[in-house]
Amino acid sequence: MADIVAVGNSTDNDEWDPFGKPLFDDPSIRALSRVGVVDIGSNSIRMVVFDGAARSPAYFFNEKVMAGLGQGLAETGRLNPEGRTRALTAMRRFAALAKGMKVNSLTCVATAAMRDAEDGPEFHRLIENETGLTIHVVDGPEEARLSAQGVLLGWPDANGLICDIGGNSMELAEVRDGKVWRRVSSQLGPFRLQLVGDRAAQIQHIKDTMQRLAAEVGTGYERIYLVGGSWRAIARIDMEREKYPLLVLHEYRMTPEAVGKTIDMIESAALSDLRASTGIGSARMDLVPYAALVLRELVAVFQPAEIDVSSYGIREGLLYEQMPDRLRKRDPLIEACRHAERRAARMPGFGKKMHSFIQPIWGEVPPETYRVIRAACLLHDTTWRTHPDYRADACFENVTRANMAALSHPERVLIGLALLHRYKNNRSNSAHQDLFKLLSKDQIREAEILGKAMRFAAMFSIDDPGDAGRLVRHREDKILELKLTSKGAELFGEVTESRFSSLCSSLGVKAVITQP
Repeated sequence: MADIVAVGNSTDNDEWDPFGKPLFDDPSIRALSRVGVVDIGSNSIRMVVFDGAARSPAYFFNEKVMAGLGQGLAETGRLNPEGRTRALTAMRRFAALAKGMKVNSLTCVATAAMRDAEDGPEFHRLIENETGLTIHVVDGPEEARLSAQGVLLGWPDANGLICDIGGNSMELAEVRDGKVWRRVSSQLGPFRLQLVGDRAAQIQHIKDTMQRLAAEVGTGYERIYLVGGSWRAIARIDMEREKYPLLVLHEYRMTPEAVGKTIDMIESAALSDLRASTGIGSARMDLVPYAALVLRELVAVFQPAEIDVSSYGIREGLLYEQMPDRLRKRDPLIEACRHAERRAARMPGFGKKMHSFIQPIWGEVPPETYRVIRAACLLHDTTWRTHPDYRADACFENVTRANMAALSHPERVLIGLALLHRYKNNRSNSAHQDLFKLLSKDQIREAEILGKAMRFAAMFSIDDPGDAGRLVRHREDKILELKLTSKGAELFGEVTESRFSSLCSSLGVKAVITQP
């Protein structure tokens, strides 16, 4: 059973907050404001520069080169010659870009291809000499740890088994209680599977390897978290099969049955047709059938109840590695929303005051509900520069498509719909009707109530609605009472009254105004 957050009336003590005091001005946090990482993998090389709210960072820069450095490694023992050329060119470019962006820190990590190839050490030195960068070649268990930390950055309450697949390896790591536990690495990457033999031999090799992995990390995990481009490609195909309306891969969730159906689809369809319908690149799609064989056996052996997709992995894990512990403990969603309010709202800080003012509508709520309400309040005014005719749609789209972590797909839509109602009473004929299907009828009603509560509070007072009045909900009498202060009596006009009445109508209660 979820814990209950007891919420009292608005407080003048700004130091207290269940989400902690903002850390934006802390020097150690500011040092993470622009951090770059480079992941030199077997299939791709990617540079990411993080910027913004450090606990839930924005991607200031993100570029990937499908170098194929590890292609043919299992056969020749050496790095792919063309891949070496493309990788070196990419690394020269990344070094120059980092200098141009004044990146405070650029951490470069190389994984399976570089550590396993005969010419890996020589190529390692060549890159460092040509670029001036320092390359850290990590072993399999360390790669597993960093990938798991990336999942924890975006999914703080992750509890289960992390599975990260690359071109030449696959790593597993156990996560629980915010920590990484047992870790193991294997050579179940698609590049290596291509050389095992025919399909029957590949399947047997996967079965044998998976049994060994299960013996090392155990089974019985409720959730498996998938990290890696090949897994994301399979998830994108699953979205296409399901006609899923929200194309955000992070926190996309699949059942074992759904995974089985999608793998059947991959095995029976032409890869060219799948590329055309999903937009997946040819270099990635060529590896998908091999990754699908691995995924089928992974699900069969570990038997999870749910398979979740993480867009965060080793690159985000490198950022997490640099975070002070007090920042790691923060809620990524709330930190991202705080940053958005600080950057884009007309009155930064109003969101917290609004939340305190409207909270009596719900009373005591579970933590997951409390944080959703807070997030919506922090975001309520961040699209004010948009043209009024498009403001409701813009705020809905910003949330549902935003690169924010610790936010399930239904929660994205619920917050988006609440923000839509912040600017608009009616949701009929919305261009986003398909996304509303991710919510239950009760959730749609909750979003409407939250939106109309914000719509009223934002109009009621420009600085602090708590100074103008106090909401009291009388549940037995089905009444929502607004107790005005002398300041509130002056502010309570015709438009304010109309919005309060609309809120009460959605709640199914009688509106009562008490004068000072």
